[in-house]
Amino acid sequence: MPADFRGKWILETNDKFEEYLKVLNIDFATRKIAISLSQTKVVSQDGDTFNFKTLSTFRNYDLSFTVGVEFDEHTKGLDNRNIKCLVSWEGDKLVCTQKGEKANRGWKHWIEGDTLFLELTCEDVVCVQVFKRKE
Repeated sequence: MPADFRGKWILETNDKFEEYLKVLNIDFATRKIAISLSQTKVVSQDGDTFNFKTLSTFRNYDLSFTVGVEFDEHTKGLDNRNIKCLVSWEGDKLVCTQKGEKANRGWKHWIEGDTLFLELTCEDVVCVQVFKRKE
């Protein structure tokens, strides 16, 4: 049985997020807004099929995928790129490899107790976001 990510998660810490946005070529004003926002993740899961909604007062982002099935993602409202994504299980971690114009791009989600971790990687920058379970 895969890990259960379902629930509502509130951002607690956001380490190296501005550096991550810089490597994605996000403009100064948008970076400053993004790093100041509180984020909520709402995750629904049916086995290996997921929907991650990232909610904030500035912009919302919706990502749906099935583990093991490659998909096209347009990062609209983020860095506005078209990328190929493949999510797989590595133990209880969801690991996404993203192919596009940026090297070494991807993310990992995992849970420890009532804490959800998100590690965002692009080129040589690694950002770690920590979320606490709300519901």
